Amino acid sequence: MGTAVEFWLDLNEEQSDLREWVHGFAEQVIRPAAAEWDEREETPWPVLQEAAKIGLYGFEFLINTWSDNTGLSLPIANEELFWGDGGIGMAISGTSLAVAAIYGSGTPEQLVEWVPQCFGDAGDPKVAAFCSTEPEAGSDVGSMRTRAVYHEATDEWVISGQKAYATNGGIANVHVVTASVDPSLGSRGQAAFVVPPGTKGLAGARKLKKLGLRASHTADVFLDDVRVPGSCLLGGKEALDERLARAKAGGRRNAAMRTFELSRPAVGAQAIGIARAAYEYALEYAGHRVQFGRPIIENQAVAFALADMRMEIDAARLLVWRAAWMGRNDKPFTAGEGSMSKLKAGEVAVAVTEKAVQILGGAGYLREHPVERMFRDAKIYTIFEGTSEIQRLVISRAISGMQIR
Repeated sequence: MGTAVEFWLDLNEEQSDLREWVHGFAEQVIRPAAAEWDEREETPWPVLQEAAKIGLYGFEFLINTWSDNTGLSLPIANEELFWGDGGIGMAISGTSLAVAAIYGSGTPEQLVEWVPQCFGDAGDPKVAAFCSTEPEAGSDVGSMRTRAVYHEATDEWVISGQKAYATNGGIANVHVVTASVDPSLGSRGQAAFVVPPGTKGLAGARKLKKLGLRASHTADVFLDDVRVPGSCLLGGKEALDERLARAKAGGRRNAAMRTFELSRPAVGAQAIGIARAAYEYALEYAGHRVQFGRPIIENQAVAFALADMRMEIDAARLLVWRAAWMGRNDKPFTAGEGSMSKLKAGEVAVAVTEKAVQILGGAGYLREHPVERMFRDAKIYTIFEGTSEIQRLVISRAISGMQIR
């Protein structure tokens, strides 16, 4: 990958400009719309269009953030987006899950063909969906039941199964679907496929009603004999055959685990954005709310709570930045540092938003204050992209030297 970039906490000019730019969009466009789209529980297409117009939603933006050799640009951007609002932030960033799968497993030709179709354009923005989780195989990815069978005569793959909790599932222009091609190999016998727009047999089922992130569309997806050309297998047939042969010969496939480890800091940054927004709101409220003749921040219990909130947010951010830097500079996660960052950030988001509601008291329980929405949005970060329990499993096996299967 080349010479590693030194880890440095001072942001350079480009990173500072990025943070200011995304923060401005979050403050001026996302926040004023947040309560409405949370209440409507619909994809905020007008906000996506505004983001596309200024270049905040699109492949070029992702490429620019991913190209940062320090690895910090994507976490910085995510924190500011989700500081604006968790649900709208996920509506904007959800497409990147599918793009990351194409980028990570696809050929250059597949990247050029499919990624633009994931985003559409400013005049007609589109979204993409990454469909991996299943009703009976959440954390246990080796139990995946969706199957893909190759028909050599027609050079087609036929995919059948069900996916659960798919962000943008059913409304996406492009779906990226993981499926088992050799069930005997467990997770090592799986592959990813692009399902092009309008392909017959793929249908979004019920739209799921969620506790939080309500402006982000989530649905179950059914695949009934979905036929896709051989060219839709990410990475191609030759690469798949070689990988399966290695797996049958006893080789272990750690690429999937490394992919998850690399993506976790970006998810952790989202949680930090939500936590920071709740902390800042509670801090301002405590400075103005007068009880017993003085602002409540002068009460030690409230002041200490705010001090702990700030400390935990900063600690989580440092873990996220370290893991993002390590991943970008090909440093091995010998202690599960990617999982550490996501675990800490998710649990901090839940704790901080809950404390923000408590500091506001009865007012915090009302929808006229945003902390109740932030509290609802935060909880998913101890569940998706690997539950807190799975993160602890990854870390414990990393530090003990045990093989993660």
